[in-house]
Amino acid sequence: MKGKATEASVNDRYTQWKSLVPVLYDWLVNHNLVWPSLSCSDACVCFKLSTDGSVPNTLVIANCEVVKPRVAAAEHISQFNEEARSPFVKKYKTIIHPGEVNRIRELPQNSKIVATHTDSPDVLIWDIEAQPNRHAVLGASDSRPDLLLTGHQDNAEFALAMCPSEPFVLSGGKDKSVILWSIHDHISSLASEPGSGGGSAKHSSKTGGSNEKLRDSPSVEPRGVYKGHEDTVEDVQFCPSSSQEFCSVGDDSCLILWDTRAGSSSAVKVEKAHDADLHCVDWNPHDVNLILTGSADNTIRLFDRRYLTSGGVGSPVHTFEGHNAAVLCIQWSPHKASVFGSSAEDGLLNIWDHEKVGKNGSKPSNAPPGLFFRHAGHRDKVVDFHWNASDPWTIASVSDDCGSTGGGGTLQIWRMIDLIYRPEEEVLAELDTFKSHLTTCQA
Repeated sequence: MKGKATEASVNDRYTQWKSLVPVLYDWLVNHNLVWPSLSCSDACVCFKLSTDGSVPNTLVIANCEVVKPRVAAAEHISQFNEEARSPFVKKYKTIIHPGEVNRIRELPQNSKIVATHTDSPDVLIWDIEAQPNRHAVLGASDSRPDLLLTGHQDNAEFALAMCPSEPFVLSGGKDKSVILWSIHDHISSLASEPGSGGGSAKHSSKTGGSNEKLRDSPSVEPRGVYKGHEDTVEDVQFCPSSSQEFCSVGDDSCLILWDTRAGSSSAVKVEKAHDADLHCVDWNPHDVNLILTGSADNTIRLFDRRYLTSGGVGSPVHTFEGHNAAVLCIQWSPHKASVFGSSAEDGLLNIWDHEKVGKNGSKPSNAPPGLFFRHAGHRDKVVDFHWNASDPWTIASVSDDCGSTGGGGTLQIWRMIDLIYRPEEEVLAELDTFKSHLTTCQA
């Protein structure tokens, strides 16, 4: 539980941040959620929010009207209200989820196909276009997943990833294993036995709770089971350039690189990538040699896989220190190779540029090396966030605010003002032009 001093400092930080919103942001949407939310995802302007409470667990698909840069009204930003639901976020569909939604990921080849983790060994696959819209009322029966991915021997709660190039799904769980599936294996089985109403696909017998609808869903068995971790696998990620390569991190402090061509054994196992549990990992889509890891030791580490060797302590290219609590999520920007974001239990979402490390010259700076923007709009742990692939520099972030506000969760969709991330000389030139324009008008 947080102490009074910590709560006071968070409130002071939030108050200061709120006063700077019109200066720091070109666009900001704040959407209050009645119940806690543990994950969000993004496909253009479609966001999936998970909620939990006395009403049924739900997977909510919403459309958000994202305003173009330099078009957002200053009046809208200045009237920011953290207790309200934004009119820009419009619910499109609700799915009654069988259990708490711990993680959501979408298939890059088809954003209408999403995978979810709950307190169960199975991965649930949903076709959100085909799923019927439901009303989240007390006593409502759960929606039926379109497919179950089976194979874990214990709950798989957070480690979940979709392959950029193939319909592959990757998961990690408490059984210390990493499991790979192909969604097309189900489609192939249906095609091979027409008229079978489910082909040779099996049905799940391991579910979280007694939901019979889960057992009625067709299921797919793994293409591969990979064992090398000594504790819970917390996150997994595919190599952006190869569907045969992926990595995983876990509570054993290990970073493991895998290659399906090498069988079920690890390609490289860094046994001490951090000084504590690892919570998250991401692989750079622009430079496949660069891998980020986030940890309970409050740091983010950047590794170059060309220099990773099995055993011993990992040697990072750089360690980023800008959080004062466990790092929960990291993600590379889809638009600039050197930029990434990190969120943590301290309520902060930091934006970094590793190219700026060591390039401040003689300029005095209190900021950690590489940090150039800090989003402090959440009042408790930021559990998940995503860059918008279609609108550069726009981010959707979600927090679980129960611990500090007595409320539920908060979804924010925001874009920092471009004066922050554009090249300094370009910004100075524009400001100089603006200054000259003002001088001419006043003359």
